[in-house]
Amino acid sequence: MAKKSAPSAETDTQPRLAAFEDSVTELEGLVEALESGDVSLEQALAKFERGVILARECQQTLKHAELRVDQLLADGDGEHIATFDTPSDTQADDQR
Repeated sequence: MAKKSAPSAETDTQPRLAAFEDSVTELEGLVEALESGDVSLEQALAKFERGVILARECQQTLKHAELRVDQLLADGDGEHIATFDTPSDTQADDQR
């Protein structure tokens, strides 16, 4: 029986990114529904609960992506070979 090759990092991230985008879209829809006020208390609680679950999943996906970026930017000794500015870093530099 032939061995299955391990999926590459690129193909492995595609479903994760699609799932992330779907989760964000669903989360936006839940927020809109809750903000409209046109749902019963029971429906609002169910939507809120689903939103919390989605938000946590999205946060985990973002943490995983950040770790992956750190791995890609690190050299063999674990030192970063490149850095990038976050929006807060850029704002702090602009204020100086």
